[in-house]
Amino acid sequence: MFNKKLVSVVLVLVLLGGSLLYLTGDANAWWIFGDDKEEENKTYTIRAGIGLNDKSAQYKALEKWKQMVEKRSDGRIKMELYHSSQLGDDREMMEALQLGTQEVTCPSTAPIGEFVSEFKVFDLPFLFPNNETADYVLDSKIGQNLLKKLEDKGMIGLAYWENGFRHLTNSKRAVKTPADVKGLKARTMENPMHLAAWREMGANPTPMAFGELFSAMQQGVVDGQENPWGTIYLQNFYEVQDYVTNTGHVYSPFVLMISKKFYDKLPKDLQKMLKETAKEVKDYQRRINREMNAEYREKLKDKMNVTILSAEEKQPFKEAVQPVYDKYKDEIGADLVESVLQKVKEYQQK
Repeated sequence: MFNKKLVSVVLVLVLLGGSLLYLTGDANAWWIFGDDKEEENKTYTIRAGIGLNDKSAQYKALEKWKQMVEKRSDGRIKMELYHSSQLGDDREMMEALQLGTQEVTCPSTAPIGEFVSEFKVFDLPFLFPNNETADYVLDSKIGQNLLKKLEDKGMIGLAYWENGFRHLTNSKRAVKTPADVKGLKARTMENPMHLAAWREMGANPTPMAFGELFSAMQQGVVDGQENPWGTIYLQNFYEVQDYVTNTGHVYSPFVLMISKKFYDKLPKDLQKMLKETAKEVKDYQRRINREMNAEYREKLKDKMNVTILSAEEKQPFKEAVQPVYDKYKDEIGADLVESVLQKVKEYQQK
């Protein structure tokens, strides 16, 4: 004998569940029967990797973000932080995000340009005259629309953090004019626009992963490199480099990003929380990065020959790289380049 009423109830539940699945296309449609509790109790692990070391403003901001995320998720998210290219270089970590084998990274925009070509606009030399102008453009609709383009590549852009203005170091001579750059073997990121800019200034640029840079300078494979003050100091580049000049030739943003495969698996409340906290930490990261860059610039004066160029002295460098704009504006998108230049001008006139 069997209970006909019990069988009828079971059949109704099965049919109802099947209808929800058919109508919504959502395998989680069974939530009405209690799976929401299971979802609430589920925990997630975020592995966040960067290229810089654990003394950098970038890593300190990751530590702050970790505290906020773990607290506001009530322990449902745990974050593991990896510095000094432990999980790979920028490109490798972005590819890992696409595959879903790593959850978070924060690369410079230069390597991002190989995934979304519009990001190359930030590699135009001497685009931003100062930090405030960069903030204005990055936080505008222009910058935010660029972040959205990462989704088609399997990555979700959460916020712009800051690497900073890049400056030239070398082991050969003080650089005060473009003529002093001629012949220098300078390491750059693997970015065609950076390579083109340095060629226009007379250098012999050599693309190389950041993790290989120190030993390459130590062994004389390259004469120099270009990075913000904080990176130069914290990576101990002064041990193998004698000269630094505040060329400020490129402003380098970081983009805090998360794997779309991972993000899409998260409950909506955790997705919202990650976006909100990333934006909150943005202001903290930019502030301490600028404070640290100013501090390390002064400290480097005791360890290297530091050349500080005036705005007038930088002008010949700017003129030397103008062909880069003509060469790459169509590849980036002429309208985008013009929009950014107009936004820069807009801020300068405020």
